[in-house]
Amino acid sequence: MRDRHVFAIGDNGFRSDPDTLALYRYILKTTGKEKAKVCLIPTASGDAQDYMDVFDRVFKKLGCEVTHLSLFRGENPDFEKLLMSQDLIYVSGGNTRNMLVLWKEWGIDVILRKAYEHGIVLAGGSAGSLCWFEGGVTDSVPGRFSSMQCLGYLNFSNCPHYNELTRRPYYLGAVGSGELTAGYATENGVALHFVNETLRDAISPYNDRKAYFVKSINIKAGAVESALEVRFLP
Repeated sequence: MRDRHVFAIGDNGFRSDPDTLALYRYILKTTGKEKAKVCLIPTASGDAQDYMDVFDRVFKKLGCEVTHLSLFRGENPDFEKLLMSQDLIYVSGGNTRNMLVLWKEWGIDVILRKAYEHGIVLAGGSAGSLCWFEGGVTDSVPGRFSSMQCLGYLNFSNCPHYNELTRRPYYLGAVGSGELTAGYATENGVALHFVNETLRDAISPYNDRKAYFVKSINIKAGAVESALEVRFLP
């Protein structure tokens, strides 16, 4: 049986600079393929064309065969056939709450679980990070943060964009109160690599980015952060 891999990235920027490409190369290496088949699911962005265009440029530059799963455009209606033929499935950022509602309506959540169990690598940033966890912090409702439940492939909570000053105290409060389970927080540019539901590595192409494990002491004392060792990708 193949190992199950998830890469949860603190932000969602598709960039072609050498630093970011180093991170994508690391993720692609996990597939074991020289010319990996990669599918972008941009549901959280409303299938924004600019997301797809930049994604295509970046991953084609890395020698990948690229496709998309679009719920808004009616392309590739056999979602299971499309996703199960990939080596890597990448989920974009955007509105996590809307994305999960649509996935459940169309059965994408069930197909993704099957892909995960078959060893197809799952990855994503921002909403594409949060979705794999039990729950976490989202700004899907404009103007405020809230906690939400997600797919639960990983039995932890998650908070991407942890370098944002207002997001950090919300996550600490939610974990401290028990509203969210203990979990992982990542600054922009950090990726967490989980193998078989266990954290294997925290990596970044930047040498100044941080990640944390956050757990509750008790309701009165709140939550505490433990800094993770983030391995620099040269």
